[in-house]
Amino acid sequence: RKERRVWRSKSSVVSRSSNTMVVKTNICAFSEFRIYPGHGITFIRKDGQPITLISSKTRSLYHQRKKPAKLTWTTGWRRLNKKDNKDSTLRTKRRKVEKRPKAIAGTTLEQIKKKRSEKPAERSAAREAAKREVKDRQKKKAAKGKK
Repeated sequence: RKERRVWRSKSSVVSRSSNTMVVKTNICAFSEFRIYPGHGITFIRKDGQPITLISSKTRSLYHQRKKPAKLTWTTGWRRLNKKDNKDSTLRTKRRKVEKRPKAIAGTTLEQIKKKRSEKPAERSAAREAAKREVKDRQKKKAAKGKK
């Protein structure tokens, strides 16, 4: 029972679009890894079906009739054992924390609300009044210091 084996390198097909380069890749029949142009081995089975393998390791294991699902490094094993499912590992939605204004040391909640509702003109007037008050205090201190 002889098996006809034909080994040849995979032909590369490259097409270009406007900005991005598209590279046609094949899938390894054993490991299910991507095979890029210029890589891999194509094996023609007795029934004429071409099988592309990524490396001599996968070629050897394929011819030994090993099951890819029993080898932990293959995509088949990862699929069967539910590894690498990025879609199912989405974080559970947490409730958003409700923001409530709290009184800060020295000021009450009513004072904070009042300040927030102030118009910019009122704010600037209050700021100017505070500046004048500070300057008056400094003048008084300076006058007391000179005496």
